[in-house]
Amino acid sequence: MNAPRTARERARAELTKEILATARRQLGEVGAPGLSLRSVARDLGMASSAVYRYFASRDELLTALLIESYNEVGEAAERADRPKAVPENRWTGVWNGVRDWALANRHEYALLFGTPVPGYAAPHLTTEIAARMPLTLARIVADAKRGPGLRPYTGPQCDPAAIEPAMLALLEEGAFTVEETARLILAWNRLVGIIGYELHGHLKNVTADDAAYFDYAARAEGANLGLAFD
Repeated sequence: MNAPRTARERARAELTKEILATARRQLGEVGAPGLSLRSVARDLGMASSAVYRYFASRDELLTALLIESYNEVGEAAERADRPKAVPENRWTGVWNGVRDWALANRHEYALLFGTPVPGYAAPHLTTEIAARMPLTLARIVADAKRGPGLRPYTGPQCDPAAIEPAMLALLEEGAFTVEETARLILAWNRLVGIIGYELHGHLKNVTADDAAYFDYAARAEGANLGLAFD
């Protein structure tokens, strides 16, 4: 995205950031369903009509928050990847990078992967941005497949009809089979799920060390995909 050039553009960009930052704070106070442009305007000391010039509706504000958060978790995953490292270390590094971001941005994580907001449907434009994090995982497996190779898989097979054809097209660059695609989806969902369990306290009295169990889950899912975890 090009940087704002005029004073007016810079001022608009700065106020947009302030609106989004205020909305993110309110996510922690009232949750996404309770978010409103009026309350954001009140916290900023602005007339609500002024905020509507930046975001035409609550849904438009939610979409902006989703895009911002999807980009952040995607950047966290990409930043944690070390392409020159062995695939196994890259895999666990990305898992931990996503977890670190989630622990530091709990309410944003809940917005992305928690209970859907009643009456809100994210537009299609969020799909590509949402794919940044799982595609980082897919690239690691693709590189391992082209390099040292993947260990044979002997577990249950997935019915090809269970996989959305668009997913197969999305992962075509890695030359993944339907079965490999299914296990990538499984790994991504388990990554998202176990972090959600931790953030919501569902691992209390279940795991004695959340970080250690998370590391085990990362290695188990990587091994399920054929990475060489011993």
